[in-house]
Amino acid sequence: MKLLAAALFAALLLLQGRIWLSSQGVRSVYRLERAVAMQAKLDRRLQRRNARLAAEVADLESGTGAIEERARSELGMIGPHETFYMVVEPPHFPLRTGH
Repeated sequence: MKLLAAALFAALLLLQGRIWLSSQGVRSVYRLERAVAMQAKLDRRLQRRNARLAAEVADLESGTGAIEERARSELGMIGPHETFYMVVEPPHFPLRTGH
């Protein structure tokens, strides 16, 4: 009976060693959990980006307001019956003191 108990205990230690120390044991599980967490974070970021792009596409499809806004900001569009004014600040020269 003692021999059977010793053999079972040795088998238990061997199996526990494989679980905790082998590259396919607990370390692999932790590594996979980290990879899943990183992928989930990337997925959330991409979902937010896709939602923004979908909203922009819907704006562009629904009317001219979004197209006009984009043309103004990116292409410098000036609409009919509008006047463009450019305010230019005079250059600032530091005052000389001394000499």
